[in-house]
Amino acid sequence: MNDWVEIGKLSDIPRRGARCVKTPLGKIAVFRTATDEVFAIDDQCPHKGGPLSQGIVHGAQVTCPLHNWVFSLETGEAQGADEGAVRTFALRLDGEKIFMDANILLAVAAE
Repeated sequence: MNDWVEIGKLSDIPRRGARCVKTPLGKIAVFRTATDEVFAIDDQCPHKGGPLSQGIVHGAQVTCPLHNWVFSLETGEAQGADEGAVRTFALRLDGEKIFMDANILLAVAAE
Protein backbone atom coordinates (compact mmCIF):
# COMPACT_ATOMS: atom_id res chain seq x y z
CA MET A 1 0.00 0.00 0.00
CA ASN A 2 1.25 3.46 -0.85
CA ASP A 3 2.06 6.06 1.75
CA TRP A 4 0.66 9.39 0.61
CA VAL A 5 2.03 12.83 1.46
CA GLU A 6 0.02 16.03 1.15
CA ILE A 7 1.67 18.34 -1.39
CA GLY A 8 -0.87 21.16 -1.46
CA LYS A 9 -4.46 22.14 -1.97
CA LEU A 10 -6.55 22.20 -5.11
CA SER A 11 -7.06 25.94 -4.63
CA ASP A 12 -3.25 26.43 -4.76
CA ILE A 13 -3.39 25.64 -8.49
CA PRO A 14 -5.43 27.83 -10.84
CA ARG A 15 -7.87 26.03 -13.12
CA ARG A 16 -6.04 25.04 -16.32
CA GLY A 17 -2.74 25.79 -14.58
CA ALA A 18 0.11 24.05 -12.79
CA ARG A 19 2.48 24.20 -9.86
CA CYS A 20 5.77 22.33 -9.46
CA VAL A 21 7.02 19.96 -6.79
CA LYS A 22 10.76 19.39 -6.46
CA THR A 23 11.70 15.74 -5.92
CA PRO A 24 14.88 13.64 -6.15
CA LEU A 25 13.56 12.60 -9.60
CA GLY A 26 13.45 16.24 -10.74
CA LYS A 27 10.66 18.77 -11.01
CA ILE A 28 7.18 17.34 -11.29
CA ALA A 29 4.39 19.52 -12.67
CA VAL A 30 1.02 19.13 -10.95
CA PHE A 31 -1.83 20.25 -13.20
CA ARG A 32 -5.44 21.19 -12.47
CA THR A 33 -7.91 20.91 -15.33
CA ALA A 34 -10.98 23.08 -15.90
CA THR A 35 -13.04 20.27 -14.33
CA ASP A 36 -10.80 20.08 -11.21
CA GLU A 37 -9.02 16.85 -12.11
CA VAL A 38 -5.36 16.73 -11.04
CA PHE A 39 -2.46 15.09 -12.87
CA ALA A 40 1.30 14.96 -12.35
CA ILE A 41 3.95 14.59 -15.06
CA ASP A 42 7.62 15.44 -15.54
CA ASP A 43 7.99 19.20 -15.95
CA GLN A 44 10.47 18.84 -18.82
CA CYS A 45 9.41 18.26 -22.41
CA PRO A 46 11.48 15.46 -24.00
CA HIS A 47 11.74 17.42 -27.27
CA LYS A 48 13.74 20.50 -26.23
CA GLY A 49 13.37 20.58 -22.44
CA GLY A 50 10.56 23.13 -22.30
CA PRO A 51 8.84 23.68 -18.93
CA LEU A 52 5.51 21.91 -19.35
CA SER A 53 4.19 23.62 -16.19
CA GLN A 54 4.17 26.85 -18.22
CA GLY A 55 2.20 25.28 -21.07
CA ILE A 56 -1.44 25.69 -22.00
CA VAL A 57 -3.81 23.16 -20.41
CA HIS A 58 -6.75 22.09 -22.58
CA GLY A 59 -8.92 19.20 -21.51
CA ALA A 60 -6.58 16.54 -20.12
CA GLN A 61 -3.63 17.69 -22.25
CA VAL A 62 -0.87 20.29 -22.05
CA THR A 63 0.88 22.06 -24.90
CA CYS A 64 4.60 22.74 -24.45
CA PRO A 65 5.31 26.48 -24.49
CA LEU A 66 8.43 26.13 -26.68
CA HIS A 67 7.40 24.14 -29.76
CA ASN A 68 3.71 23.30 -29.27
CA TRP A 69 4.12 19.60 -28.63
CA VAL A 70 0.97 18.26 -26.94
CA PHE A 71 1.08 15.66 -24.14
CA SER A 72 -1.70 13.67 -22.52
CA LEU A 73 -1.83 14.42 -18.79
CA GLU A 74 -3.35 10.97 -18.29
CA THR A 75 -0.73 8.85 -20.12
CA GLY A 76 2.22 11.20 -20.67
CA GLU A 77 2.23 10.27 -24.37
CA ALA A 78 2.87 12.86 -27.09
CA GLN A 79 -0.22 13.45 -29.22
CA GLY A 80 -0.63 13.77 -32.98
CA ALA A 81 2.43 13.26 -35.16
CA ASP A 82 4.89 13.95 -32.33
CA GLU A 83 6.66 11.01 -30.69
CA GLY A 84 7.81 10.62 -27.12
CA ALA A 85 6.47 10.64 -23.61
CA VAL A 86 6.96 12.06 -20.15
CA ARG A 87 6.60 10.13 -16.90
CA THR A 88 3.28 10.34 -15.10
CA PHE A 89 2.89 10.16 -11.33
CA ALA A 90 -0.06 9.06 -9.24
CA LEU A 91 -1.95 11.67 -7.26
CA ARG A 92 -4.88 11.36 -4.92
CA LEU A 93 -7.42 14.09 -4.29
CA ASP A 94 -9.20 14.05 -0.93
CA GLY A 95 -11.59 16.97 -0.86
CA GLU A 96 -9.35 20.02 -1.26
CA LYS A 97 -6.09 18.20 -0.40
CA ILE A 98 -3.73 16.81 -3.06
CA PHE A 99 -1.59 13.81 -2.12
CA MET A 100 1.41 12.26 -3.91
CA ASP A 101 2.96 8.84 -3.35
CA ALA A 102 5.63 9.32 -0.67
CA ASN A 103 7.96 6.92 -2.53
CA ILE A 104 8.26 9.46 -5.36
CA LEU A 105 9.17 12.24 -2.96
CA LEU A 106 11.81 10.08 -1.26
CA ALA A 107 13.15 8.26 -4.34
CA VAL A 108 16.79 8.43 -5.25
CA ALA A 109 17.36 9.04 -8.94
CA ALA A 110 18.96 5.97 -10.50
CA GLU A 111 21.67 7.83 -12.35
